[in-house]
Parts: sequence; C-alpha cells; structure tokens
Amino acid sequence: MNVLLVYPQSPETFWSFKHVMRFLGKKAAFPPLGLLTIAAMLPAEWNLRVVDMNVRDLHDGDIKWADYVMLSAMIVHKDSVREIVARCRAAGKPIIAGGPLFTTGSSEFPEIEHFVLGEAEHLMPEVVADMQRRGGAIKKTYQSERRPDLSLTPIPRWDLIDLRNYVTMSVQFSRGCPFNCEFCDIIIMNGRTPRTKPVPRLIAELEALRSRGWEDMVFLVDDNFIGNKMRSKELLRAIIDWRLATGAKMGFLTEASVNLADDAELRDLMVCAGFKKVFVGLETPSVESLQECQKVQNTKKDLTEAVKVIQRSGMEVLGGFIVGFDNDRSDIFQQQFQFVQRSGVVVAMVGLLTALPGTQLHKRLQREGRMEAGSTGNNTQAELNFTPKLDREFLIDGYRALMHSLYEPRHYYARIRTFLDSYQPRGPIMRTSRSDLRAFFQSIWLLGIRSRGRRGYWRLFWSTLIRRPSHFSRAIELAVMGYHFRKIAVQL
Repeated sequence: MNVLLVYPQSPETFWSFKHVMRFLGKKAAFPPLGLLTIAAMLPAEWNLRVVDMNVRDLHDGDIKWADYVMLSAMIVHKDSVREIVARCRAAGKPIIAGGPLFTTGSSEFPEIEHFVLGEAEHLMPEVVADMQRRGGAIKKTYQSERRPDLSLTPIPRWDLIDLRNYVTMSVQFSRGCPFNCEFCDIIIMNGRTPRTKPVPRLIAELEALRSRGWEDMVFLVDDNFIGNKMRSKELLRAIIDWRLATGAKMGFLTEASVNLADDAELRDLMVCAGFKKVFVGLETPSVESLQECQKVQNTKKDLTEAVKVIQRSGMEVLGGFIVGFDNDRSDIFQQQFQFVQRSGVVVAMVGLLTALPGTQLHKRLQREGRMEAGSTGNNTQAELNFTPKLDREFLIDGYRALMHSLYEPRHYYARIRTFLDSYQPRGPIMRTSRSDLRAFFQSIWLLGIRSRGRRGYWRLFWSTLIRRPSHFSRAIELAVMGYHFRKIAVQL
C-alpha cells in the first residue's frame, strides 16, 4: 500500500515566521506533527511518503504514486486544501482528511470522500482495516465520542522528514485545558480534562529526536502545559534526569495559562528542564472583557506583574492579545499598546476577536443574529466575522494602527530592552548553531544596514553587548523575529 501524507501550504501569517527563514537557512518553522503521528499508526510494511508543502512542492508524480492520500489541515489552510483536493480528485485518488479544519468544518468540503474527525487513536485501527479490504470499504466518516488514553499515541515517524528543514521540532505531552474561555475551540476538540501521555513515553519521544541529532528548540504543543500541574512536574523532573543522563542540548517552549506565575516550584522546574519560552494568553487589560469571555483566571492578578514574575524566573513570555470584545471601550487600542510595552512582551500576537466554529462564542453570536462569515484561521487579519458592538471600521482601523505601532522599530526595540531588564536567564545553556550564526550575520546586513530601523538595531546591539552580554544572543534573536512581524504588520 502506497500512502501519501500531505500537509498544506501555510499562508503568510504571524506564526508562519516565513520572513525569518531567510535568516536561518530553513524552510519551515515547525514539522507536521499530526501527520507524522498518524504515519506511526499505519502498518510498518506500507510505503509512506510525507509531503510538507511548506518544505517542497506537491508533484504530480507524488499523487500518481499513491493508493491513498491522507490530508491534515488547520483552518488557515483552507485555500491550499482546496487546491490539493482538486488535484487528487482529477487523478482519481481517494482522500482521507483529518485535523482541526475538518473536525469543526467537514461540511464545507463535500468533495472529500472520507473524514477522520476528532482524535484519531481509537479510529485508526478501523480505518486501516477498511483500507486493507479488497475493493475498498472505507466509510464516509470515522468519529468517536471517547477521549483516547494518550498512552495509545505512538512516537512520531521522524524518519519520514528531513529535520534540517525545520527551525523547531514539536512533541505533545497533554491534550485539553481546565479553563472555559468563550472564544477557544481547544475545549471543543480536546475537552476540559487534561489528559497526558505516560512520562516515559514523552521522554522516549525526546530521545528519538536526540538520537537523530536534534539539538535545537522543541515545542511542546500542549493546549495548556500546566493544565495538570502534578503531571507536568513529574515530566519536568524526568526531563531534568534525562538531560543529565544523556547530555541532551535541546531547549523547550510551550503554552501555559497565566497561573504559572503563582507556582514558583513549577517555574523553577521548567527552567531547570530547559524551557526558554512560554506562550500565555493574556488577551486584554480590560477586566470587563476578561469576565465577558470567561477568562476568569486572568482577572485574579496584576497581569503585568505576572509577566514580570515569569520573565524573572528565566523564561520569555510570548503573549496573545485580543481586541473587539463587546465590553471593550473606545480607548482599548491605547490600553493594549501600553499594556504590551509596559510588560515587555516582545512577541505580542494581537488579533481581532474571531468566532471559531463550535465555540461558545460562535453559538452565542448565532443566537444573537450577529454571525456573518466563517473564520479564516489567521490570528492577525484585519477582518471581523461577526457584527461587533464597537463600530467595525473603528475596530479595523484601530487594529491596523496598533499593529503598526507595536512593530515599528522604535517601539519594538524598546520592548526588547524592557524585557531584558526583567529577564534573568538560568538553566541549561543551548549551543550556538550554524543557523544562529547565519541569523546573526544576516541581521547585521538586513537590520543594521538596509533597514530604516537600523539606529534602533545598533542601539540594542551595543547596549546589550556592553551592559548585558549574557543576554546578547536573545536580543539578536528577537531583533530577527521583529523583521518578520513588521512585514506582517505593514501588510494588514
């Protein structure tokens, strides 16, 4: 059996980091973890081929070779998915589609013959059995109401990709989040009770990467890494022991809720295990808007101070922010700008509120007759898919102006300096890779010579080198990332 596993082309978005690839000599930020995990659920004797369209083109020969095409996608991949499906159908190749895009929106793709909806661990044995039957007996839809035990999840098939094409590898320890944010689709897809893999299994996944020579960053893509703190701490202690036993060089980043700031032991374990960055959904300084979207965990503390606590612990905070809530006032853009600058959240993903399919927000807006369109899945797009309470043009124009201001070199470099004032790096020191050196020299040319923000770049360069030499590599890394974010901001 020849099975082609295809990951669609990602558009140019905040998290695509496409404009950073030229600095690093890489082709994509992250590998297609879901597809590689599905590949590990297929019979070992089958012939598998992975095509990540962010790394290389999908050729007609790939499609011709395949008996089946497996396709995984997120909402942001809609346009690329339709092109892939059209090509496969023209070649007469059956498609089996899964992933977030189809789990909440399969009805939008009547041209696709087969779907695996939701988590796949309980479903794939039946899918495989049906694929193996003579003449083909694959059902239209495979779906289970059960949340699978993650001990069933195999180690991804890293051998099917070239790791050198990627900036960061990905693994997953847990699924689900205990919170109930109105706009979030995580609890729709993965539930509110965090489930974790056995700790030895996750360590085995990391060892599989290490044995293949990986020494750079690894993203734990958990919905909320600290959703089950007891299990997270157990894993972190195991990672620390594994690092000591193997000499592993890799560092980690993940996603967590802001209550990370309340647990010093957890933060210390994360830093000692090699965690360098954490994405936190900060959303808004407006308490009324936080209450509106049921993000109650963010209403119980000073969010700026919570960020500072995490930074002082030795981790960079990447922040998610939203404007467009019903309770936002007309000064919300000024509030958000001051909040981001004051907290020193350098990587600040600010988006207009969007109603994702299946979420509580989507259902509420439907009841109120305010839904207008589907979601593009792009976190930084100057569009609203519902009727807002504030004037639409005011929101869109204000959003564009906010993004331009946040990523204008003067403000961006000032935010880096604010972050470095709080940042106290600890834990394992990562090696300097060829990609790091390439990015450093590229930054001198593109940011220090050609960029209109070169004065800010050189001020950051020399002030950090002289006053905080231990922070220098992080400062240059953030400067390089800013190049991508400015490109995204000016296109809005």
